[in-house]
Amino acid sequence: MTFSRRTLLGAAVASPVLSVEASSSLFRESLDYALAKLRQVAPNVTSFPEETKFEKWTYVNSGGWVGGFWPGMHWLAFLDSGDEQFRRWAVESALRLAPRRTDTSTHDLGFLFYPSWVTAYRLTSDASWRDGAVEAASSLIQRYNDKGRFIRAWGALGTPNNAGRAIMDTMMNLDLLTFASEQTGESRFLDVAVAHALTTRAKFIRPDGSTPHVFDFNPDTGEDIGPNTNQGYSPTSCWSRGQAWGIYGFTTMYRRTRRREFLESARKLADFALDALTPDHIPVWDYRSPLAPNDVKDSSAGAIMACGLLDLAAASGRFSYRAAALRILDALCRTCLTTRSERHEAILARGTRNRRTETGIEVSLPYGDYYLMEALLRVLKPRELARAIGL
Repeated sequence: MTFSRRTLLGAAVASPVLSVEASSSLFRESLDYALAKLRQVAPNVTSFPEETKFEKWTYVNSGGWVGGFWPGMHWLAFLDSGDEQFRRWAVESALRLAPRRTDTSTHDLGFLFYPSWVTAYRLTSDASWRDGAVEAASSLIQRYNDKGRFIRAWGALGTPNNAGRAIMDTMMNLDLLTFASEQTGESRFLDVAVAHALTTRAKFIRPDGSTPHVFDFNPDTGEDIGPNTNQGYSPTSCWSRGQAWGIYGFTTMYRRTRRREFLESARKLADFALDALTPDHIPVWDYRSPLAPNDVKDSSAGAIMACGLLDLAAASGRFSYRAAALRILDALCRTCLTTRSERHEAILARGTRNRRTETGIEVSLPYGDYYLMEALLRVLKPRELARAIGL
């Protein structure tokens, strides 16, 4: 693994080696804060948080693409605390996603059903959660384009708009398919997951390890059209949350398949992102924004990246990835929590939903909160978390 001289000097100046005791104390305090915030806010939440406005959650009743993170947070809180109230909140909100099991209009079924239903099955052994997750996986593979060997990101099946679009985010939806294959013994789920990951590796990853958000194909022939973007600055830039999805997703696919090319891909993406980080260790929303490194930040990208790097460290045996993850997590806990506002309903501030469309800047996001909690548990209770999410 190689870093530039700038990155190494920045890390040395801004983040001395973290004390294990100090970090553990900070991480424990931060997770306790997260659980306290959930206890405070959850009794008044009857839908799915999407983002904050003026420190209060706004909601998407269908769950949108984010619906799995709210029950997921409660499963993680239950895992940490053993408090049955968190379990009840998790079950109640996860069940509201039941109608989405047969939704073939979105690639986001992994985001919806992995943190909610798959985790529920792993923690409760209730087969109804497993069966619902497998049903969702059956819906997801219907979006597979066998000509281009990719899962279509957006648009209802049979409609022409976006029919040839693949996006980096889908790497995070593939583990729902590996779960379904493991539970049913049916290879079709894993075959689609591997094919999509191989296509993402071949089409998205540039020689320097950066990635575009979108890659377009001719949906009828599978031929390349080229890179594009929806949330990044441009087709040639590198949207930081997409890069984080890739680090996490490729590492997960390596663990599920032991295919070395997926581990190599995760490392290549991680090395680029770590070299692009500013000394404060919070990712800018797009590493190649013209205003970078002084553009707005995206704390959710940092939380996702911390999870992926911790997993990558274990998968690769390289402690440097773990050290980098701990620096990011330490920075998130020190500079991005909502602790200064008693009225704030979320846990993690400084998130950016879509800078390109000027939507949701300097807000809190449910996936930021979820992956912060996951990262903290990866450090504080790794065995328990492994049981919950299948590490």
